[in-house]
Amino acid sequence: MPDPTPQVKIDGARAYGAEVVLCGPGDREAVAGRLVSELGAELVPPFDHPDVIAGQGTVGLEIAADLPDVRVVLVPVSGGGLAAGVGTAVKALCPRARVVGVEPELAADARESLHTGRRVDWPVADRARTVADGLRAQPSELTFAHLRAVLDDIVTVGEDEIRAAMAALARHGGLVAEPSGAVATAAWLFRGAQLPDGPAVAVVSGGNVDPALLAEVLSTAPDGPGSRTASASGTSVPVRAPGRGGADR
Repeated sequence: MPDPTPQVKIDGARAYGAEVVLCGPGDREAVAGRLVSELGAELVPPFDHPDVIAGQGTVGLEIAADLPDVRVVLVPVSGGGLAAGVGTAVKALCPRARVVGVEPELAADARESLHTGRRVDWPVADRARTVADGLRAQPSELTFAHLRAVLDDIVTVGEDEIRAAMAALARHGGLVAEPSGAVATAAWLFRGAQLPDGPAVAVVSGGNVDPALLAEVLSTAPDGPGSRTASASGTSVPVRAPGRGGADR
């Protein structure tokens, strides 16, 4: 895990029996490769594998089953595995739906890549600026190919908007979301003019939030445009992706 990883995620991994190795933010792949060689271990990629993408696609199957007339699905984007899987499933089962990825403005490499038609690299230091620590990775060749095929667009949200979405989810939905897990809700709250009308789903992809950060957000952050926030339970279906908290979505 990168050194800046919130302690709650480190503690959670250790609670499941994992040995956690901390490294520099841009060194995870190299350190993981070294450990594979030294330990004879098997590397399980967080997003860059067809089986991982397929597994994350079950969130899209759930959306299609629960809301077959869905018109827009908002899903966080980082490494791209979650968006690739969800988008593939939704496009297959709900072909009229638009699938829109969501990134922080401070880590919007996938949006730039999608709009230019090629993968664009953002420096690690730039991507590390966002509070959404689970969205600081970049798509691989595999996931980017999927994103180009199944995403209709990628929109971005600001840091204050992410915090406001965390507050809205907690206050109005009873959901504890980490910053990375709240970006799709932030897009629904603050980017409504860019989205089609009709039933919407915002994928809430993780709840491993530092308690101090959550307390700060709840004490200081507004929770978004009143009309959107007040109607959230009636027009939007929050979906939590179990077990996805903290990974590169």
